[in-house]
Amino acid sequence: MNRIEYNKFYEMVGNRNVWDFSSLQVTHEGIEWNFYEEVMKKSRKTDVLLDIGAGGGESLLPIVSSLLFTVGIDISSSMVETAKNNVAEANLANVRFFQMSSNDIQFPDDFFDVISCRHAPFNSSEIARVLRDGGIFLTQQVSEADKLNIKEAFGRGQSYGETDGTLKEKYIRELKEVGFSKVQSFEYNAASYYHRTEDLIFLLKHTPIIPGFGQSQRDFDMVHHFIEDNRTEKGIFTNTKRFILIAEM
Repeated sequence: MNRIEYNKFYEMVGNRNVWDFSSLQVTHEGIEWNFYEEVMKKSRKTDVLLDIGAGGGESLLPIVSSLLFTVGIDISSSMVETAKNNVAEANLANVRFFQMSSNDIQFPDDFFDVISCRHAPFNSSEIARVLRDGGIFLTQQVSEADKLNIKEAFGRGQSYGETDGTLKEKYIRELKEVGFSKVQSFEYNAASYYHRTEDLIFLLKHTPIIPGFGQSQRDFDMVHHFIEDNRTEKGIFTNTKRFILIAEM
């Protein structure tokens, strides 16, 4: 595929729903947990849950029927509108979504039993304030070494050049400083194989892995070389590295 063809691919992929990753053809080997399944393991039927950075709610909604009540917040008004539409389609009565910053959670002290946060920033002090005594906070975040071969190929990228584990240690320190007595951490580094060229381009277009991907013609030359260098029988190889923190008050 030459540069002109990559440009056409870029435009075609860019017209898809920005947050609809369901059509991506990708195989992962070594993913050790599903985040919202871990949330459910720590939750009870009588719990009230807050989900930070809920987006359109696609990952959250499947678990809300197992809880007393769920609140999802997101900084994006369009994401909140999408989430509300998804709630209406699913006909769920025990969940609400609000546009709200995680730096200013507009709920009373000690309001939630469980708080979850997947791939979104959070404020440890606000978490501690609105979480009841004995409550649990779970977060999954992207490690610095995620998609490392892509970043190395482009010479830039999300957290590129930062020491792997820096964000994890920062969050652990902050959580302990605000009163969490027990903070557990786990991580995995999975192999990911994107089956088609358009799957990889969609990933780069709609995530911050390579900021500004596609704004430079040179990007299409680099992605072409990356694909040729990392194509395997299973697909185009990269890695998916995540960590999870489970903190108890």
